[in-house]
Amino acid sequence: RMLSIGSRAGLSTSLSSKLPEPTLRIAGLTARNRAFLALGIRAGERAMAVNATISDSPYIDPAVVIPGSRTGPLQGKTFAVKDLFDVAGYRTGFGNPLWLETHPVASSTAPAVQALLDAGATLRGRTHMDELAYSLNGENMHYGTPRNPAAPGRIPGGSSSGSASACAAGDVDIGLGSDTGGSVRVPASFCGLFGLRPTHGRIALEHARPLAPSFDTVGFFTRNAPLLKAVGGVLLDPASRGPDKLNRWLVGRDAFALAQDDTSPAIYKTLSPQFDRVCEVLGSKPVELDVAAGLQGGLGELTAWFDVFRVCQAGEIWEAHGQWISQHQPSFGPGIKERFDMASRITPEERQASSAKRQAIREHLLQLLGPDSLLTIPTAPGPAPLINTPAAALDVYRRSMISLTCIAGLAGLPQVSVPLTSVEGGLPVGLSLIGPPGSDEALLEVAVGLSELLQLDRE
Repeated sequence: RMLSIGSRAGLSTSLSSKLPEPTLRIAGLTARNRAFLALGIRAGERAMAVNATISDSPYIDPAVVIPGSRTGPLQGKTFAVKDLFDVAGYRTGFGNPLWLETHPVASSTAPAVQALLDAGATLRGRTHMDELAYSLNGENMHYGTPRNPAAPGRIPGGSSSGSASACAAGDVDIGLGSDTGGSVRVPASFCGLFGLRPTHGRIALEHARPLAPSFDTVGFFTRNAPLLKAVGGVLLDPASRGPDKLNRWLVGRDAFALAQDDTSPAIYKTLSPQFDRVCEVLGSKPVELDVAAGLQGGLGELTAWFDVFRVCQAGEIWEAHGQWISQHQPSFGPGIKERFDMASRITPEERQASSAKRQAIREHLLQLLGPDSLLTIPTAPGPAPLINTPAAALDVYRRSMISLTCIAGLAGLPQVSVPLTSVEGGLPVGLSLIGPPGSDEALLEVAVGLSELLQLDRE
């Protein structure tokens, strides 16, 4: 059934504003929560001048410079690498000084890094990240917060914060990161970048520190869509390539309900002037639907998917890192410390129950998308929060944000974030494209088409 986004008149209208209060409660953003978040962000604005620690550089080690091949599709391009990928001859710090201290020099280079070098790109530095990748903020207690060049005074997003910052600033052409719960998609949206979280397993993860292996992916940023596509051509495994074209455009109504009041209208306003051509790029006229609708067992709301993701991810995280944490007792920053404490208490029974729910969600999404559908959602609820926004306000935002990012994560789906528009005087917000497994190349092609049509590329 065609709804508001399917008509020119409705394109400039906020989807959220049409929803009744019970639906807003389902979305996790009641009027009370929205007011609370706004109050928290204003409090962050007051605290910023006193408490913010902004890193002068996105790099933890700018001296890691390795020339690329003299030939290849990325010849002459530069890239920065997140400090969880091994580079032979250097120690991998994983965003925490005690991890750096307790781990040896890497003897091998991660295949994703080597592939970029072999394709002609030159490595220019290893970048900051959130501690052990367990945050979406980009604020590191030990090393500071890399600048968000697109939104000064606001967080860059994490955990691939430094790679996003370096790319957005024009220091490098490509930012190599990882994405488990949104660690490429969120910084891409906050910093006004193109970003890809690939189909799970399509880019090699060897010699990269894990967070939650069944969710972990190698992702990357660029400032323009053709380069994002070119990097995908280098890194994506061709053997697992899926459909070449996506022919059905779906709009996640319940996902847009999670967005802040100004985000949906900004997206619709950008798409509206050339709506017919947008439909051509996205494969069809849009069909609105509730992504979670029809699922039983308390899974009929996206905010319930957040809880499934939280437990599944946390169980894997403690399995991967619990022994090191228990042995070394590292000092973690606010939010990250509490999440590791929570992860340590996840029981096998909780993991088993959430894994069964995850499988139901995956099957539901595969049926929803079929072989050739493309789902559009806001990448994040809104623009980047201010640095030092109080933790309670960020928790409201985080829950809504992961309720969006977990859609692709729970099912291992590819997702491209496109820097579609801005709000509040130029603060970036991204539109995401999600496709069936293996449709990464098709999504990248759509991103190129949208970018050309709407003139989104930056040099």
